Amino acid sequence: MTAWDDWLRAELDAVRAANRWRRTVAFDGDGPTGRVGDRELVSFASNDYLGLAAHPRVRQAAIEALQKWGAGSSASRLVTGTRTLHHELEETIAAWKGTEAALVFPTGYAANLGVLQVFGVADATIFSDELNHASIIDGCRLARARKIVFRHNDVDHLRELMRETSGRKIVVTEAVFSMDGDVAPFDALLELCMAHGALLVVDEAHAVLSGSSLRSDYPGYIRIGTLSKTLGALGGWVAGTRAVIDLLVNRARTFIFTTALTPADAAAARAALSVYRSDEGERLRARLRRFVDTIRPGHASPIIPIVLGAESAALAASQALLERGLYVPAIRPPTVPVGTSRLRVALSAAHTPEMIERLRDALATLSAESVSS
Repeated sequence: MTAWDDWLRAELDAVRAANRWRRTVAFDGDGPTGRVGDRELVSFASNDYLGLAAHPRVRQAAIEALQKWGAGSSASRLVTGTRTLHHELEETIAAWKGTEAALVFPTGYAANLGVLQVFGVADATIFSDELNHASIIDGCRLARARKIVFRHNDVDHLRELMRETSGRKIVVTEAVFSMDGDVAPFDALLELCMAHGALLVVDEAHAVLSGSSLRSDYPGYIRIGTLSKTLGALGGWVAGTRAVIDLLVNRARTFIFTTALTPADAAAARAALSVYRSDEGERLRARLRRFVDTIRPGHASPIIPIVLGAESAALAASQALLERGLYVPAIRPPTVPVGTSRLRVALSAAHTPEMIERLRDALATLSAESVSS
């Protein structure tokens, strides 16, 4: 017995009582299909939006890096962890995003924490969209700056809050919101930040269809993203001015005090980026755009929420789809606000047209059953 045993039991009982018990389930596959136990499923849960995780060029790049440099980087970037691959990847990301420089982190989560910890100094104020990802929320918590939350995508509310606040300012938002799939009003946010001399920090993790359009020469614009979604590998990145990147190298704790991104992941991400920027990448994005329009015409991203409200309704809908061989996860609190539990459909260019039509028909059937009941 320890002094923690009663507390542990009470915490676990509270999770079960709230019907929010979670567990990991092995999905064994390298694309949109895989096995869960003895059942073959089509997944609409992956963030591998272009299917690059299993692309032959990406696989081969990872294999070659593994053979040349081994499994791990063995140290932090400022000790002996940096490889030529890291510098090449950073140069490619900077060219992709049109910035002076870029810096690679082990995860996108670490990138958000690092940026907000460094720039969220005590005499600054961070303005954060109310639907920002947990990594942004945690970055704000680590920062010494004052924190103010503004209503989702409400530029007028943000303008009012910024007008009432003195000192240096940081606005942080997602380019595409991970649970709703809607986009931030980038141009309006940029104009507002420029008027106040504020930093604009944009997390592009899910911006597979819109990220290339988010360009500006404004020196206060800091771009953050992942290597694990659009590019199908692992890691995070920050792109901005040389001064921004130099300060992160010297001050970001999530960069300094952790082992570097593995050579295989860095090589895979660079290969995936070469595919993304090629004619093949254009075709993959066009294919993904068609799939999105099949399920929800005109929607801005491959993240399609089907908000059902009650947690029980979302869980039942997810189970009904599972029985049809389709894996669409139920998303519920605390990931989303109470009363907004939903199915989160994530589409990929790796799906086939037949898979997309099968999903469309299954969702229509669920909707019809819901109306009739």
